Amino acid sequence: MSLMESPHKGKTGLKRLFNALKYSLAGLQAAFRNEDAFRQEVMSACVLVPLAFYLESDMLSRAMMIACVFLVLMVELLNSAIEATVDRISLEDHRLAKRAKDIGSAAVLVSTVNLVVVWGLILWK
Repeated sequence: MSLMESPHKGKTGLKRLFNALKYSLAGLQAAFRNEDAFRQEVMSACVLVPLAFYLESDMLSRAMMIACVFLVLMVELLNSAIEATVDRISLEDHRLAKRAKDIGSAAVLVSTVNLVVVWGLILWK
């Protein structure tokens, strides 16, 4: 292991998988507890995913609709991680910190527009 790598790296096999699952669940819990936007998007997902099964559409369309919902959640998680990292470094206003946060927010917007377009095209047929 190089000096630049984390001392927590190096676990292999089932231990690594168990740790990865544990950290992922902790991340989901932290996002749900601390991020209003993520909670709102989870609530939307709780409506949209069952709705995708209820609506009359073929399996591929249904899969695309559900994938778009999860894409918004994934991008929001990444945006929240970027924002937390920027805030950890410094809470002072800085143009690069603003740029990083704005770009993360733009990614959420693009994924949300993607969801609306895909759902719209499928339901408009």
